[in-house]
Amino acid sequence: MAQTIVIDPITRIEGHAKISVYLNDAGTVDEARFHVVEYRGFEKFCEGRPFTEMAGITARICGICPVSHLLAAAKTGDKILAVKIPPAAAKLRRLMNLGQITQSHALSFFHLSSPDFLLGWDSDPAKRNVFGLIESDPDLARAGIRLRQFGQTVIELLGARKIHAAWTVPGGVRSPLSEEGRQWIRDRLPESFATTQLALDLFKRLIDTQLQAEVNVFGAFPSLFMGLVGKDGAWEHYDGHLRFKDSQGNIIADHLSEDDYADFLAEAVEPWSYLKFPYYKPMGYPAGIYRVGPLARLNVCDRIGTPAADRELQEFRDRSGGMATSSFLYHYARLIEILACLEHIQQLIDDPDIVSDRVRAIAGVNSLEGIGVSEAPRGTLFHHYKVDENGLIQKVNLIIATGHNNLAMNQTITQIAKEYVKGTEIAEGMLNRVEAGIRCYDPCLSCSTHAAGQMPLRIEIVAADGTVMREIRRD
Repeated sequence: MAQTIVIDPITRIEGHAKISVYLNDAGTVDEARFHVVEYRGFEKFCEGRPFTEMAGITARICGICPVSHLLAAAKTGDKILAVKIPPAAAKLRRLMNLGQITQSHALSFFHLSSPDFLLGWDSDPAKRNVFGLIESDPDLARAGIRLRQFGQTVIELLGARKIHAAWTVPGGVRSPLSEEGRQWIRDRLPESFATTQLALDLFKRLIDTQLQAEVNVFGAFPSLFMGLVGKDGAWEHYDGHLRFKDSQGNIIADHLSEDDYADFLAEAVEPWSYLKFPYYKPMGYPAGIYRVGPLARLNVCDRIGTPAADRELQEFRDRSGGMATSSFLYHYARLIEILACLEHIQQLIDDPDIVSDRVRAIAGVNSLEGIGVSEAPRGTLFHHYKVDENGLIQKVNLIIATGHNNLAMNQTITQIAKEYVKGTEIAEGMLNRVEAGIRCYDPCLSCSTHAAGQMPLRIEIVAADGTVMREIRRD
């Protein structure tokens, strides 16, 4: 008898979703689906607002990723104004994004994912969280909290708030960094470097000793990878051009502009999820599956451009055979990106431009359409606005990092479920592994469909006739 296992909601992710695992008559897995089940629709209710408000409005999509939307919205506004922003403003925007990537990756690794690695997939779910980590390894937990605090404070020193800072604007930013803020960042960098290296060494030991099965099963499959790179092919997070590589490391497309994204990206929809399914248009749906985010950025770049991160990148590639195709290695990639961010912050902090007061270009509406792109912690973020002569928004399209990864997330949980789900006897640790396949991507569902909320985990095993055969709850 065909059956369905439902995990509702998924825990330790941002937003609200569930997973259904479909069993055939033989009790083996046919397919798993990642359902995003809430919808708020920022794209629609932005219509009629001035484009100058979009940074402030879209930042409210999510309290985890506000900086990403601030930057993408401001860059889109730059296009509508048709201005080149001052060099100081571009460097300050970069500094804020480096702080954002640092704090978000630290949250993902230390708070959301490391309890699985360090406390065990089959451990008590009541303790398998950041509080259990604090009890088990207080020094590591404290270091992770302070690393995230460092990134958040960089944001606060620039924008006066850690969350929803009304600082980036079309044409630049509102204010430079203060000398006191610059000194605070200098003083805290050594500790942040030490914590990042500690986490890298720990995770590499875990891969070598006890996590190889996860590397082989958690989203290990060929796909394309997309991300921004600089003019010289270096790792990029704010500017540059788009590049696609395949799982063998071949460049499929390069020097792509965000202005032309509709030529190479399309979005499919399915009736069972509010999250759209972007794909690489030349290959069609669903063959055009691609991944974005830290794993993709490390795969598509030629180098990072800072010494310590480049050494780690080379080791990462040596361990992966050149291209990393396992989504479990997103965790590893995040730590390398934190190191890259810290080194880039260290370079920027001594640049005289970051305390310059020439931070904004002033202009009116000079274009009725603008497309901005930036790398959010979770991957490439597009904002596309159409405005009228008065600058009022007529149409908005947001393509969010989590959306880009939607096909890959579904393939990942199917791969994990086929490995671990055997019949109707469902162990809690097995379900946690299926959930952890989603956590590899650190999805931000409020960004991608603008969902909010969290509730206890509920799992149902449902027969083909709709009878609930078994129910498991996490209250």
